[in-house]
Amino acid sequence: MKNIFFFTLVLLFNCSFLSQVNPENIEIVRGQYGTPHIFSNSDKEASFGLAWAHAEDDFKTIQQTFLPVKSLLGKYQGAEGAKLDYIVYLLKCKETVEANYHKLSEEVLEVIDGYVQGINAYAKAHPEEVLVKNTFPITVKEYLIGYNLVIHFFSDTGDILRKLFGNKIAPLDDVSLNPTGSNGFAFRKQKTADSKTYLNVNTHQPLEGPFAWYEAHVVSNEGWNMLGGLFPGSPFPFIGTNEHLGWTHTYNYPDLIDLYQLEMHPRNKRKYKFDDQWVKLIKSKAKLKVKLKMGITIPVRKKVFWSKYGPVVKNDSGVFSFHLNALENISSIDQWYHMNKSTNFDEFSKALNIMGIPRFNIVYADRADNIYYLSNAQLPVRDSSINWNTLLPGNTSKTLTNSYHKIEDLPQVFNPSCGYIFNTNNSPYNCTHKDDNPNELLYPSTFSFREDINNRSIRFEELIAQYDKISYEDFIAIKYDQQYPTPIFCPFEINGVFNLNPDDYPHIKELINLFINWDRKADVNNKAAAHWYVYFKHLRKSVKKLKLDVQLPVEDSILVKSLEYTQDFFMHNFGTLDVLHGDFQKHIRSNVQLPVPGLMDMIAATSSNKYDSTKIKAVSGDSYIMLIRYSEDKVEIETVLPYGISNHEDSPHHTDQMHMYVNHQRKRMTLDKDEIYKTAKSIYHPK
Repeated sequence: MKNIFFFTLVLLFNCSFLSQVNPENIEIVRGQYGTPHIFSNSDKEASFGLAWAHAEDDFKTIQQTFLPVKSLLGKYQGAEGAKLDYIVYLLKCKETVEANYHKLSEEVLEVIDGYVQGINAYAKAHPEEVLVKNTFPITVKEYLIGYNLVIHFFSDTGDILRKLFGNKIAPLDDVSLNPTGSNGFAFRKQKTADSKTYLNVNTHQPLEGPFAWYEAHVVSNEGWNMLGGLFPGSPFPFIGTNEHLGWTHTYNYPDLIDLYQLEMHPRNKRKYKFDDQWVKLIKSKAKLKVKLKMGITIPVRKKVFWSKYGPVVKNDSGVFSFHLNALENISSIDQWYHMNKSTNFDEFSKALNIMGIPRFNIVYADRADNIYYLSNAQLPVRDSSINWNTLLPGNTSKTLTNSYHKIEDLPQVFNPSCGYIFNTNNSPYNCTHKDDNPNELLYPSTFSFREDINNRSIRFEELIAQYDKISYEDFIAIKYDQQYPTPIFCPFEINGVFNLNPDDYPHIKELINLFINWDRKADVNNKAAAHWYVYFKHLRKSVKKLKLDVQLPVEDSILVKSLEYTQDFFMHNFGTLDVLHGDFQKHIRSNVQLPVPGLMDMIAATSSNKYDSTKIKAVSGDSYIMLIRYSEDKVEIETVLPYGISNHEDSPHHTDQMHMYVNHQRKRMTLDKDEIYKTAKSIYHPK
């Protein structure tokens, strides 16, 4: 009997994260704009409250993160959803979690368990909102399987799979044609007029969907006080600030994945050559469920193969395999949690040393007036005698990597003498003043960072060169700048349009003059920005098959054809060329349509898609804005979301930040509990 009692105690001690959360210990406080502030005794309870609050605002999107874990997305979305269910098997997300689960800290497992309990409790209380039966409850391990899948899509796995399944094995696309944008910059006190430390948190993501930011504030008596942005299904913010420090991420473009072509046996389709031996592919089966058009769900079985390198995909060009860190690592969730809990730069550095986050630049600032830039990436240690930028031979251990670079190997800058750092998805070797930049020659060539310059980096350097010190108003002006540099940067030379002689083309003379006199800005009252959107989009399609080279001129005849197309577009749809940018580009949700400024690859970027014949709709760009000022005694914060905190059309917070967003305004936020309660509109427990 004593042995059974002792065994039970040990089991409870080792599995303490299985303890149940009491919702009565959690208060959700919502203010004027509905952002949830979650107050609790423990981090675990705070995560429970976050899950509940986020589910109140967007349970539908959260659920879609977890459906592939149980092979249920195909049951919800049909064949398209089943593809993602299959990818969970192909990437062996479950096996990755099983192999690495024990490596996570007990603290983060507690937090994940709190989140899982919160989302399960919400599903139980609101069964009418559950998309697919048997999705809930989910377990901590199932949560991590879904999380691992998401990390894969931050690690270029999606790009590789699209190429393999599309039978398009070629060098990676030039990122400057379709940039994934984000901005981050920070200034030390020596560079600011009010002697405060500034941080701009400004990622460019889709404005809606599974990778759109949600804003929340989690507070516990265990020292957690973090306000920031997170994605649906996240147990805590991934960017933002606590009372001591803050950071943001921007996308970087290192070479994260090695792609191999296997040498298959001439007769045995299951065997491939590896170091002069024929090795059998590892085989398993994916068990899928696919909803047909008539509503019937059928079971589907599909084979899954693995090699020593990783997942195997066969297409018309051959048999391929690939390898990356996300196949063997789930520690990024541990790293982000400990970044949340850091109180100074030393603790933050310790969290970074976990080296779990697959990519992303980090732009950091704190109340002690430290600023820091890191081009973070899970980069394999590679033999520099091999060209890793091409398709690799999959028949030798020489191309199989088995270790990763440590944080000290990566490009980084701490407290540069100039007093500022920045990143706009540009080169990690250009992150501050030229005198303080990392020397690219000192880093391994195998890092293969594909980013260089872009219009945002050029424009930022133009702007910052004008200031000895910047005021907070200057800081805001830089953040919201919507002007291209001169000349405009592009992988192909597009500036020839500004050199055309209007008299040589009388049929498009008015449009050519419009561009020649354009101030390169994209405010809502601009008379050329809308035309540039149409012109550039058409021109890009025309030169798609040309070699991407910044020195490559585009013949005048190609420019003229795009100008003719642009003129025809506006005359057909508007009857005039006299169209303001804000009349053409709109910020739209439900019955709200507002003029919105900006163009692609401006500092305050806006990317849009066709909405109807006379409008384009903003779909990505400034997706979450947080401006922070640190001083010794306080943290001052302003934020804005593109729409509002809620995804429900009947909520007052569905569209209540849209006017602020398009007018470059923000709401004041605070980490102070007393102030939050003083201005609260609702206070309640999850139930």
